[in-house]
Amino acid sequence: MSVVESVVRRLPEPLRSLALKHRELLKFAVVGGVCFVIDTVIFFTLKTTVLSEKPVTAKIVATLVATIVSYVLNREWSFKTRGGRARRHEAALFFLVNGIGIALNSLPLWVSRYLLHLQEPHISRVAEELSDFLSAQVVGTLIAMAFRWWGYKKWVFPEADFRPRRVTRSYDRLDDENPLGHP
Repeated sequence: MSVVESVVRRLPEPLRSLALKHRELLKFAVVGGVCFVIDTVIFFTLKTTVLSEKPVTAKIVATLVATIVSYVLNREWSFKTRGGRARRHEAALFFLVNGIGIALNSLPLWVSRYLLHLQEPHISRVAEELSDFLSAQVVGTLIAMAFRWWGYKKWVFPEADFRPRRVTRSYDRLDDENPLGHP
């Protein structure tokens, strides 16, 4: 039994039905969480080592790596039943939406560093690190996430139920009328 199946089966009603109804959004959030960790680790590793003088560049590189992982996971898991475009067109739109997302994600960090001057010597090193984390990893991520969710559904994977859902696990059979998956 997969982790997702185990979690869904243990949810009490009405949460189970709600989770099933919004499974696409929940999967998108899980992928986002995984990519957030990837992005954060790469960002702080680069920012504290080879790109210490270029935090915005470090943020862009980290977000780009997380975006590549995001495409694979979102296409094959979060939006596995959506489509409506040729794979090359879909990928191009995905990376266009994410290019805008990278800019939106990096903008709060740019504002905090270069407009508000929230960096040494104007503030302490601890305050700079906290400012970088909040602006890049919290504010930027939330803005970009909302834009990506909208952009994926609007342009990248526009048609619901375009690709048939392969029923491979029992929780895939669950629906609102049969929440426990009984025949």
